[in-house]
Amino acid sequence: MATLGSAQKKHKVTVVGSGNWGSAIAKIVAENTHARPDLFEPGVRMWVYEEKVTVPKSSKHYDDSSELSTKPQNLTDLINHLHENVKYLPGIPLPHNITAMPSLEDSVKDSTILIFNLPHQFIGGICDQLKGKILPYARGVSCIKGVHVSKDGISLFSEAIGSKLGIYCGALSGANIANEVAQEKFSETTVAYDPPPVDSRSPTPRGLSPSSSHANLRGQAHQDSSGATSKVQLKPQPSSLPPLDHETLKTLFHRPYFHVSMVSDVAGVSLGGALKNIVALAAGFMDGLGWGDNAKAAIMRVGLLEMVKFGKEFFSSVEAATFTEESCGVADLITSCSGGRNARCARLAVERGVSIDEVERTELNGQVLQGTSTAKEVHGFLRSKGREKEYPLFTAVYRESILRSPRGQLILIECVGVLEGSARAEKIPDMIAT
Repeated sequence: MATLGSAQKKHKVTVVGSGNWGSAIAKIVAENTHARPDLFEPGVRMWVYEEKVTVPKSSKHYDDSSELSTKPQNLTDLINHLHENVKYLPGIPLPHNITAMPSLEDSVKDSTILIFNLPHQFIGGICDQLKGKILPYARGVSCIKGVHVSKDGISLFSEAIGSKLGIYCGALSGANIANEVAQEKFSETTVAYDPPPVDSRSPTPRGLSPSSSHANLRGQAHQDSSGATSKVQLKPQPSSLPPLDHETLKTLFHRPYFHVSMVSDVAGVSLGGALKNIVALAAGFMDGLGWGDNAKAAIMRVGLLEMVKFGKEFFSSVEAATFTEESCGVADLITSCSGGRNARCARLAVERGVSIDEVERTELNGQVLQGTSTAKEVHGFLRSKGREKEYPLFTAVYRESILRSPRGQLILIECVGVLEGSARAEKIPDMIAT
């Protein structure tokens, strides 16, 4: 039986992505790899999309006598010299064992654990570049919230990564505002990882009863989130590495200020990070109407029920407890409905009497709300299944918007797109009534 003490090699970790959340996760991971050299190579590589950056005058690193401050520099050079991501995570010191790298290929070389943390629209392109460049037995964790929904079905970002690269990939999601996590304010997260049978070292996972069956788990096929046999032909991790199970992954991500709960429900964790954005829009509508906390609590209750129902109906592997007990579910829902940008923009749309699209243009500096795109995708999926009436809140959010004509008159139009709807926010309680 393989044990931690018998491992001859250590896991090498790369974080693919360096925005505020990517940098925050790299900070956490680097602190833990440094603390546990028995499990991990101490150095953590972080892939950075290279760009020219000038140190802002407000930064503690600004020095008008240094070219590092007075002339644009490569972001990777600034991170490696200042040990801070001055553009995307300013004011937060990064551990010295993080190395920022502009080459995607070099950053993942020989890494056994790949942590993906980048905008979801770049997943395909990044994975295309990584094909054939990673270890065949590498394993991944996606920190990218959301799922892709179409009329044909629902796909998880973690499984999209795994399918393209021929590896297994889990997911991390929770009530995690990047700046608060980076500032070491207490929070929780959920890491979903269902260790593939091919990686089994023994019939009994560590920490469970030794009386379990002595079946040959390595011979079992790995299942995807739908319960079907995965099409990805996985290569087993070498026995010379520490086993990559729940215990090892918790050691990689858990900090005194960042508590980790491990589950095997990858689909539930991924869905929680997507569906809560639809509910947050409805909560924002309630705030915009000035209806108070009672109304918002009612929306959150109904929304949580629909999240659970959606997951259970369309994914055989989903556990209700993932939504009701984990940070990726109810906690992330509370955070998003209380102060997330989906709720804030929905509130502003109602207060100003304009469309969500208009608020996006004026408030988000070119970014797009995930809630609006998810609402559209989920509605199209439900409509294709004839299940709209079974999800009244999701349907109401899709149909809801307040628009103004050029003359400033309040108008209602037929539902032709996301939140361009046939009902006003005031009608949402009637639409979700049982």
